[in-house]
Amino acid sequence: MAHLSSNLSSVSVLVDEDATSKKDVTTIPIDLQPVRISIEKLELANDNPPAPALPMDGGRAAWLSVLGGFIAAFCTFGAGNSFGVFQDYYTLQGTSTPSNISWIGSVQFFFTFAMGLPAGKLLDAGYFHHAQIVGAVLYVFSFFMLSLVDTTKYYQIFLSQGLGIGLGSGLIFVPALSVQAHHWKRRRALAMGIVLSGTSCGGVVYPIMLNKLFLNGVGFAWGVRAAAFLTLGLLVIANLTMSTRTKSVAKPKGGPSPLGNIMRDGPYWIASAGATLTVLGLYIPYFYLQLFATEHGLSTSLSFYSLAALNGASFFGRNILNFLADQYGQFNITCPVSIVSAGLVFAMFGAGTPAGVLVFAILYGFFSGGFASLLPATLAVFSRDLSEVGIRIGIGFFLTGFGILFGSPIAGALINPGFHWSRMIIFSGVRPLLSLLSSLPPSLPPPPSLPPRPSFFPRVLPPGTPIHEGTARARITYECYHVAGC
Repeated sequence: MAHLSSNLSSVSVLVDEDATSKKDVTTIPIDLQPVRISIEKLELANDNPPAPALPMDGGRAAWLSVLGGFIAAFCTFGAGNSFGVFQDYYTLQGTSTPSNISWIGSVQFFFTFAMGLPAGKLLDAGYFHHAQIVGAVLYVFSFFMLSLVDTTKYYQIFLSQGLGIGLGSGLIFVPALSVQAHHWKRRRALAMGIVLSGTSCGGVVYPIMLNKLFLNGVGFAWGVRAAAFLTLGLLVIANLTMSTRTKSVAKPKGGPSPLGNIMRDGPYWIASAGATLTVLGLYIPYFYLQLFATEHGLSTSLSFYSLAALNGASFFGRNILNFLADQYGQFNITCPVSIVSAGLVFAMFGAGTPAGVLVFAILYGFFSGGFASLLPATLAVFSRDLSEVGIRIGIGFFLTGFGILFGSPIAGALINPGFHWSRMIIFSGVRPLLSLLSSLPPSLPPPPSLPPRPSFFPRVLPPGTPIHEGTARARITYECYHVAGC
């Protein structure tokens, strides 16, 4: 290394022989002026250090983004959780078979998840509010179009509710969820759980409101319009309260491509595949519980409130289980919750009474809602910096969307003819064997071309852990571990 002499007229070149001794090799005369210029540049560089990153885990912007994300989830995924009301209404109106009708809800949910792929990329590129505005306009417009359809015309319902509402909600939901990673690090899972608890609240409010409006003289058309007006006002508030940190988290130019890192990340793809297989049957009870209660001769009021109880219980699961995930690690909580939620489906064999339906709705809502809210935080664990969060969650949601797309129509085909519920229950309940795939990634080594992935046990390095600062790689790796929230 170079060392400036005391008279600033020469430079001594030193060579490190070992950790404790150094030896002069030669002394090279230099001109004084260039040395002074170099010193001035060095002093200027030291006087202007890089601006520190914005604080994480708190602050006005962070909590307002949580509020906006909660409202966005309430209006999109929460309203989607009320599809059981439409499933029951369309079936009893004779629109089509239960299997064909479930395709409408499946396509709606599929696009809610699948649009996360382009929407997540737009978030990472700095077009968050653009995606929110376009999605809100399309979503509300399609909701109003649904109020004008002839409920005996299947294609009209499919276009407005399946395609239009699905595409619009997809542009809103995934960015509103992913942007929380811009503001939270140590409590990221809890923040996302609070946001996703909006889906539980929406899944309580929308079913009760729609059931009351459909059957109490208002009718289908004005019932849907009332829901559309409510959604319009809430989405305006959501878009005004959420914010991003795109400039402070942008990836430096010349760095590795996030998509290239993702394509070579085997554990991430295995986790996404396991999540897809889990979601294949996760939302079947959300589609069919109200119809299940009606066909078992239970009271109309109990049938209406069964879906609200299911979504209400998921509120507590989304918050409590996500809080535990911050303490014990995302995978340590996600995998058992997936297995328990799948096993609970078999309880439907004994849920032919009012008490049985309510107990099943509460327990299944708690664990299934917990898994759904743990999924994005678990996918975010694989991110090596904030520039990858949106695209990783988007790709994961895109894949899990196929599980939602095919799961409920398969269940509807198994029910017909004659409402044979046992076949649907068995199909939905065999998911534990498939979802075990999601427990594999922590034990797999990362690809050789990627930086070492941190251990998932414990979640973060303890405060004050000494870090070797001899190389930039060590410092960058340590920072990425903390950003990823592992």
